This record gives sequence, C-alpha cells and structure tokens, in this order.
Amino acid sequence: MKTYELLAIFKPNLDAEEIEKMVAKISSNISEFGGKIESTDKIGRKKLAYDVQNFRDGYFTTIVMELPSDKVAEFKRQLRLNDNILRTMFLEVSKKANV
Repeated sequence: MKTYELLAIFKPNLDAEEIEKMVAKISSNISEFGGKIESTDKIGRKKLAYDVQNFRDGYFTTIVMELPSDKVAEFKRQLRLNDNILRTMFLEVSKKANV
C-alpha cells in the first residue's frame, strides 16, 4: 500500500458537527477500501484565493492515509460525488531518500 495525503476544502456554511461527520464518513470510506488513516489535521476556516462555487472561504482538512493503489480511482470518484466538498487535492507522499 502507498501513502497518500488528501487536502479537502469543505463548504463554509457547515457547522463543526457536520464537518466532523464528513471527516468520519471519509475515514470510513478509507477503511472500507482496505486502507488505514495515519493522521487527520483539521486546519480550520481559511480565505480562498478566489471564489469557488460562490464561496470566499472554506474549511480545510488534511488526511494522511495508506490506501491500496487499485482503490484510489474509486475513492477519488466518491470524493467528487460529495456535494459538501468544494475542492480536493490528492497526493502520493514520497519516501525521503537516504543520502
């Protein structure tokens, strides 16, 4: 399994409980796909550089996870189907080289 980092920006009109539920739902999706979560960081509400879906700010969250590489496409598809997520950035975390 490879290590990935997900940056998700949620709509700012959600309250803290709804955001907790959304993060828990993403976490359960990761578990269903056979992955595991290494860390979750709720950065908080930040101003966006430009309007996204007529919102000027969003609630930022990062999740570092391990996920089987054959399940990544389906996981990304499920993220796109979620109406409460404005934007996502999904990156593969590279290992540091020993020099």
